[in-house]
Amino acid sequence: MEEGTSKSPTHCADTALEHDYDARQWDVREGCEVRQILDRVADKWSLLVIALLEQRSLRFTELRREVDGISQRMLTVTLRHLERDGLVRRTVHPVVPPRVDYALTPLGATLHDTIQSLVTWTEAHQGEIAAARAAYDGAAAGAGAGAVGM
Repeated sequence: MEEGTSKSPTHCADTALEHDYDARQWDVREGCEVRQILDRVADKWSLLVIALLEQRSLRFTELRREVDGISQRMLTVTLRHLERDGLVRRTVHPVVPPRVDYALTPLGATLHDTIQSLVTWTEAHQGEIAAARAAYDGAAAGAGAGAVGM
């Protein structure tokens, strides 16, 4: 077997390297579990749902109202994926009409802490990012104008 080749298609490169991150952890192969989990938890709808559920459990209609722009189908899919991954708990109450609540699991709460760190970083650096974008857009506009005159 070639060096770096995984024995199992569901596992990617060794991710147990202590704080010695390398790009192989986020292997692009379809079967890489780390990549699949990152894709799931880092999508915009999952991030928003996790952030909202950090405060309290919510009903489906409350979540839909709070998550601007999400369709009913996409919210359903997102909640099912988060539930499957053990990040969200779905509770059906035996009442008529049926009432269903969604809440973060303890595992989901640990992910929220990580998301909050990312939000904090973003808030701290948003000015630098805005300046970099403006500089890039200005340079790109100048380059585009030069190319038109050719």
